[in-house]
Amino acid sequence: MPETQKNNSLTAHCFANTIALTPHWQKLLGVDRTRSVRRLPKGRPGHILVDWGNKRYNRAEAARLKAELPLVRLEDGFIRSVGLGVEASRPYSLIVDDIGIYYDGRTESRLERLLNGLPCESSLAPLNREPLDLESEALQARARDCMAVIRDEGISKYNNLPDLEAAGITLSPRNRRRILLVDQTEGDLSVIHGLASADSFRAMLEDALATGAEILVKTHPDVVAGEKQGYLGGDVLRGVPGGGKAALIGVAVNPYSLFEQVDEAWVVTSQMGFEALLADKPVRCYGAPFYAGWGLTDDRVATPRRTRRRSLEQVFAAAYFDYCHYFDPDTGVPCGLEHLLAFMARQRRMFRDNAGVLLCHGFPPWRRAYMRNYLQSPWNTIAFENDFNALASQAGPGTRVMVWGATATQEQRECLAAGGAEVCRVEDAFIRSVGLGKHYVPPLSLVIDKAGIYYDPRRPSDLENLLNTFEPSADELSRSRQLIATLVAQRLNKYNVGGAVPPALNSRPGQRIILVPGQVEQDASIAAGCIDTRTDRALLEAVRAENPDAYLLYKPHPDVVSGNEPGNFAGNRALADCTVTEAGIDSCLALADEVHTMTSLAGFEALLRGKTVVTYGLPFYAGWGLTRDRHRVGRRNRQLSLEALVAGVLLRYPSYINLEKRHFTTAEHAVQTLVAQRDSRRSGAIRSNRVARFILKTANLLRSLCYGLRNF
Repeated sequence: MPETQKNNSLTAHCFANTIALTPHWQKLLGVDRTRSVRRLPKGRPGHILVDWGNKRYNRAEAARLKAELPLVRLEDGFIRSVGLGVEASRPYSLIVDDIGIYYDGRTESRLERLLNGLPCESSLAPLNREPLDLESEALQARARDCMAVIRDEGISKYNNLPDLEAAGITLSPRNRRRILLVDQTEGDLSVIHGLASADSFRAMLEDALATGAEILVKTHPDVVAGEKQGYLGGDVLRGVPGGGKAALIGVAVNPYSLFEQVDEAWVVTSQMGFEALLADKPVRCYGAPFYAGWGLTDDRVATPRRTRRRSLEQVFAAAYFDYCHYFDPDTGVPCGLEHLLAFMARQRRMFRDNAGVLLCHGFPPWRRAYMRNYLQSPWNTIAFENDFNALASQAGPGTRVMVWGATATQEQRECLAAGGAEVCRVEDAFIRSVGLGKHYVPPLSLVIDKAGIYYDPRRPSDLENLLNTFEPSADELSRSRQLIATLVAQRLNKYNVGGAVPPALNSRPGQRIILVPGQVEQDASIAAGCIDTRTDRALLEAVRAENPDAYLLYKPHPDVVSGNEPGNFAGNRALADCTVTEAGIDSCLALADEVHTMTSLAGFEALLRGKTVVTYGLPFYAGWGLTRDRHRVGRRNRQLSLEALVAGVLLRYPSYINLEKRHFTTAEHAVQTLVAQRDSRRSGAIRSNRVARFILKTANLLRSLCYGLRNF
């Protein structure tokens, strides 16, 4: 076996400058230098040749023989990206092959050898690993699980394509056999090197028409995008006898929505043939794609090197688990296929949720800057309108109106709904930022609620409906436990401002400490969620009356302390044993035995830390059996565990955005981002004067507006 490189000082000689700019592969192979191929060393250890697929096959083979160096071919993986490669969408998977390349039916590839059960020694450490045991029942079960996710979520090579219905395509009822023919782009190397040609497409079309079946021809997405030409364009269809019986699907659509409408799929070498197998459709091949020759397809081209019979699970495992390498879209580090599938499923679900005509009301320019990311979808249009009358004239059936907070009155929202529009309330979620929203710091998470809004208990919200009905999965409960542990260990909360409590407070012997978090008394959650206690003063008086021997620790709201919101917290000092203004809420929670609150999020954060919580209003986390409540919401009729509450509140209800890369992400990554942002802050001070607030808000506003300009 060749001597294995340590992969910490490789020099890669690339056949094109663009290869060196492609992310991930250098770290994967341990390359720390890239060079051109103009001056190649001969047989020197620590040097390799790198090309993209078979773009320069003859030149690369000649250089390999002359320089006596390993030749590595790179290619996009089978689950590549959100958008199209021709649109420069960021790739998240990569194939690295030092034997051949999977789409070249003329010679062996690493994938072919894996499926044939042959050894695949390599001088490159990432490739020189123990091959998968394709006979393993556990491996095949894992393959079935991943195949089910791909099929159910419609995950393909590119993942920004709509379903047929969203694309505006309605097919007639299927009353006879329907065959899908898959076109490809002219000059595609997978055709040229896949033992096929333009004649293969013509033969496929003629054979299909001869069956008397209904024929659908699927155009390649790059052709739809106007970047390339296909083999089965309109001219070809018109030139074949009976060509009028073939219908061209000339828009980009998700392949799995097409598979639901056909009885079988015929391809030349397209990856869609393998995806059709995943959708349990019979597949006929007129070329030699990687999945042909293993007993799964009706093959019209012989592939005599492929000597084994393989199950679909085995071919999937070899191709998707072993042959492809995946990278976490948030961090860029290597990850498993399951992680990337979850990411792609998340993007597609959010794209579907955001589809249609979206009209946005009550969003100032700095909010618009990030709001487009939260509403992103390849299948929507977004317009901002702050004049309600103008908004109402545009709203109607088929439109959705996004309203920030309480910008529109209940009567206005009912007016929009009566006109046929769907009205959604938008608010900051619970893992938000390092810094206050009033300082124009963009949020890492939002909630978009179709039924109501979480802080208004007077009517149901999406969160309340979710908590009343859902059954969190074992994975969600596990994620919740880990998320709770991380939030507590990292001392994170909504705004992550403030410092430690005064040292004297850390030695209160034998006295029960009750934290009373203040709120902005003009806040919508007070107006909607409080019945008989609506001010900090009233709350402090009620807590003191019921707990005369307790030590009351009063923490005014940061927006009041900073001067962003009005409030007379100084007048409440006499009602508490201690008032802290610059301490962070986490420091106060760590000290407290109990938290008594109206509707503050601090009550939820206290539950995460195992504290007793008493509510004097009707916050979203009350009424589920975890708090002592002075008032009840009759609709909340379940007892929830803390993990289940967290699964609903933090995992399912909000939307999270990676603000740097502008895609939808997870609560876990939002937490990682908060930790990094907090640790890089120079000061956690809350109180500031007008000049300091003006400078900070202006700087953040300019950053937000510049960020928004990059959305266009």
